[in-house]
Amino acid sequence: MKIIPLFKCHHMQEAIDFYTQVLDFRQKYPEETANDAVVDLINEEAELQLTQYESDTLYGSVVNIVVTDIDERFQRYLDRGLDISGKTNSPVHQEPIDQTWGSREFYVTDPSGNTLRFRQWQRE
Repeated sequence: MKIIPLFKCHHMQEAIDFYTQVLDFRQKYPEETANDAVVDLINEEAELQLTQYESDTLYGSVVNIVVTDIDERFQRYLDRGLDISGKTNSPVHQEPIDQTWGSREFYVTDPSGNTLRFRQWQRE
């Protein structure tokens, strides 16, 4: 079984740009455009779908992404323009944090309110 989250986005092109230019995703089907109902993205084994959603009652989704290079990945995203100023009261959005449950994590919330929780397990 494989789970592929569907993220609802206010502005499809803005979402595509964010995921492909900052977070290492690429389009699974390059012929898809911001005018399509759904755009499929991949990053190694991770997949997600974006869909345009124009309601003011948008609720963000959350997905956990397990990685092996948490600190390097966070720095790479910062170097590409990841803006961490919008969640100054959330330490886990500011940098990787060692959690009490044995993982090191940082969170990224996209412009439409969807959150990616990047985590690296400290104990295996």
